[in-house]
Amino acid sequence: MAERTEVVFVDGVRTPFGRAGEKGMYWNTRADDLVVKAIVGLLERNPSVPKDRIDDVAIAATTQTGDQGLTIGRSASILAGIPKSVPGFAIDRMCAGAMTAAAMMSSSIGFGMYDLAIAGGVEHMGHHPMGSGADPNPRFVSEKLVAEDALVMGATAERIHDRFPRLTKERSDRYALGSQQKTAAAYEAGKIQQDLIPVAIRSHQGWGLATRDEVMRPETTLEGLAGLKTPFRPHGRVTAGNASGLNDGATAAIIASGALAKELGIAPKMKLLSFAFAGVDPEIMGIGPIPATEKALRKAGLKIEDIGLFEINEAFAVQVLSFLDHYGIDDDDPRVNPWGGAIAVGHPLASSGVRLMNQLASQFAERPDVRYGMTTMCVGLGQGGTMIWENPNYSRKAAKKA
Repeated sequence: MAERTEVVFVDGVRTPFGRAGEKGMYWNTRADDLVVKAIVGLLERNPSVPKDRIDDVAIAATTQTGDQGLTIGRSASILAGIPKSVPGFAIDRMCAGAMTAAAMMSSSIGFGMYDLAIAGGVEHMGHHPMGSGADPNPRFVSEKLVAEDALVMGATAERIHDRFPRLTKERSDRYALGSQQKTAAAYEAGKIQQDLIPVAIRSHQGWGLATRDEVMRPETTLEGLAGLKTPFRPHGRVTAGNASGLNDGATAAIIASGALAKELGIAPKMKLLSFAFAGVDPEIMGIGPIPATEKALRKAGLKIEDIGLFEINEAFAVQVLSFLDHYGIDDDDPRVNPWGGAIAVGHPLASSGVRLMNQLASQFAERPDVRYGMTTMCVGLGQGGTMIWENPNYSRKAAKKA
């Protein structure tokens, strides 16, 4: 087998994430304009990256219709001012869309076919609620291939609670509170804003500028979380407080070969070691990161103990807790989502994978004592995805001091 090309994460950005719906800040903003803004901002802050040397633009969207349709990777590329000689395409793996875009571009680079690519995702859940316009084959249910509510993500999270009684609502609420508190602290320290691209927005009050995530609730308390309704079943355990919301937003990242980054004089933020996707029963899709991580660790030749930082998408608190319990990691382990996660900032489906990468890359810059990190997420219809990264800032001296 030929030796693969080194793949690096050069940089990543995102728009602030908004609340979906008429009261959300992006109600009057097109989905494609969100991802165009992310791509333009990404290239503006990386002027040494030549646009005409980009090999491909992969943009994910879960609901590929309307202002998220028309092969959005190609249309967004043209709108962003990238030369028309650069191709682009759309991709869909529900919540792991942007992660899949990054993985597929990395594969092309690793195989030596590409040197430079843009990967990202967008979801405007206000314009396109999850599943809108879809027509699932009736055989899914009639032949009992999946449960009737397998596409109701909250119902799948309730089933994780059912399967693992030790994953209580109290633990989920406490984890959710921690996410809000960590995100608030990260914002206060200016850690998250560094990767946000401001977006001009229009409302009945006139024009404004979106500069921070809209859905954060730093005032959250355990008492408040305990009293929230359980919309997916009577006396359930999943609430709006211990789950991510319905959100709008976009992400974009530059993936390159190590050789091209060196040629361009760019210091990459991360090096990719491995990635893996795995399938599980759609009815309990939240456990998908577990087998995906097992595969990715095996491919990287690492063990879970080698991972110094985890960025886990918080679709639901119980889903994160199931992952942590499986690997014997404490609920409040400081390696896990140190700047909070989707419960606080939001989860615009196909865009979230690159948000995880952005945060891990920024944490790597602060932590030369950490050599390996992981981004992982669950995926609708019963899947999981994991990417394992190496910190180029790693220092054995710093690790010994830590």
